[in-house]
Amino acid sequence: MITAEQQRSWAETLMSHTDADQSRQGPGWLMAARTAARQAVAELPVLDRKQEAWRYTSIEALLKHRFRPASDAADVPALDINDCLLPDFDTYRLVFANGRYNPHLSSARDLPDGVTLGSLRAGLTSDPELLATWFGQTANHTEHVFTAMNTALVNDGVFIHVGSQIELDRPIEVIYLSQVDEDPLLMQPRNLIVLDAGAKATLVERFIGFGQSPYFNNNLTEISVGTGASLKHYRVQDESRNAYHLSSLYLSQKSHSRYQGTTLAFGGAWARTEYNATFKQEGAACELNGLYTVGDQQLTDFHLDVRHSVPGCTSREQFKGVLYGKGRAVFDGHILVDKQAQQSDAQLTNDNLMLTRNAEVDTKPQLEIYADDVKCSHGTTVGQLDPQQVFYLRSRGIDEAAARKMLCLGFAGEILDSIELPALRDAVTRKLSDTLNAAVEVEG
Repeated sequence: MITAEQQRSWAETLMSHTDADQSRQGPGWLMAARTAARQAVAELPVLDRKQEAWRYTSIEALLKHRFRPASDAADVPALDINDCLLPDFDTYRLVFANGRYNPHLSSARDLPDGVTLGSLRAGLTSDPELLATWFGQTANHTEHVFTAMNTALVNDGVFIHVGSQIELDRPIEVIYLSQVDEDPLLMQPRNLIVLDAGAKATLVERFIGFGQSPYFNNNLTEISVGTGASLKHYRVQDESRNAYHLSSLYLSQKSHSRYQGTTLAFGGAWARTEYNATFKQEGAACELNGLYTVGDQQLTDFHLDVRHSVPGCTSREQFKGVLYGKGRAVFDGHILVDKQAQQSDAQLTNDNLMLTRNAEVDTKPQLEIYADDVKCSHGTTVGQLDPQQVFYLRSRGIDEAAARKMLCLGFAGEILDSIELPALRDAVTRKLSDTLNAAVEVEG
């Protein structure tokens, strides 16, 4: 078992590359945030089974790797993005290669007035005081050692600002490309997404990994959705099987805003997604959907923390998993309804389909309610394919492998149908179909 000293030594070794990574540069408020985060790294408790949020997810394998932060020159590969683009998908596109914004691969022209779309690093140079308005207002820099590290070494990421009453005519697409063939690298995008009152936008984030070496994508995103604003947010995690992936998302919603988030997790050796959602004003609605497939030598973890702290807000959380081989999944969903949050409406479900006996899932949906005028429910299921359904399809001339695949696609259909972008939905369905081909073979 790891000790606090080992965890801190690992983090401090990474932060010793700060000067080479130029992360000591920036405005005064950012320097102060970095300093506070560095101090937090030295004081935070170790992430082990004593920490409730990490009870089922060990970081021991991660700490065995000696990562170093990707630099601006040698560690940014020359990539051909054409193979990564989706057909018939017209978007405003930002591309990050090994954690650094690549303007040559990006395409964000003809933006409406009042919309800023680019890299956080450029924003820190052009208008640092504007970023100071939102940076750190949603996220907890000291949630754990990885969020503290992200702040301490912040250098680049996505900056999106959609002004009041503006509705974007096409989605924003952010592609994170990771290509690591030599030394293990640490990529730490820091993203800031702000929608002012009445704004509407669709955001698609895609994590794609290549190469033979391990890498760690430690991604932190702050999202602020203003009064009456609406954000549809799709995330596709298809990292390399050598990858470690952590996405920490912090969501803040004002009155009558709407956030729809759908996360699809297929890749990575170790992958964890954290949603931290807070309602700041009445009448807001948050919908979180997820689909994950987990196979041999994979661990996928979803951790949800949704806080109803004001009256009259609605949240829906629905996550489904397909597990095969010796894959392992963790689902830890927590909804808190404060005493003053009367007339809250919250529903949380997690369903898991186990294709093999050796697969494992730890699922823990939780409701913590202190108000008395609420409508809340939660539940979970863990099961196998129904043999009678398989038999029925086989009796109609469908072979057993195809029958099992059809049933798995039907199980995932509700999440797939929630993707309103046809090009993205088709791509995700193809990816799921390919994964199920391997899963059915393992089962057979």
